[in-house]
Amino acid sequence: MPTNAARLDDQLCFALYTASNKLTAMYRPILESMGLTYPQFVVMMALWETDNVSITQLAQRASLSKATMTPLLKKLEAKSLVRLKRLAGNERQKNVTLTDEGKALATKSVSATESAFCATGLSLQEAMSVIETCNKIGQK
Repeated sequence: MPTNAARLDDQLCFALYTASNKLTAMYRPILESMGLTYPQFVVMMALWETDNVSITQLAQRASLSKATMTPLLKKLEAKSLVRLKRLAGNERQKNVTLTDEGKALATKSVSATESAFCATGLSLQEAMSVIETCNKIGQK
């Protein structure tokens, strides 16, 4: 092994990648009970914060590409959680709004996030520190 090679365990990108995969895996069974995938859950959380937004705004808030949003929103619409509405005067622009079922699902989201948080074994202070660090990296 070359002595001047980069070490995998010393890489921030690998630590974040591994942690992200583990956390997503922790969410999977929790979200199955809600009938959602993790990307769908992210979009729903964004809509619970701000309803009736354009697909572009929603994609930006959820940090997803517009190409990813189209099939994801179609699945959420098929589950009767969101409604896609064309804007008057702009045939190409659509807004996304929560249905009553989508709004009702918000109450389950609190216990879902609490369950996932508990599974990490982090203290609240540790979690807030990780969130702050990730947000700092994400702003670059």
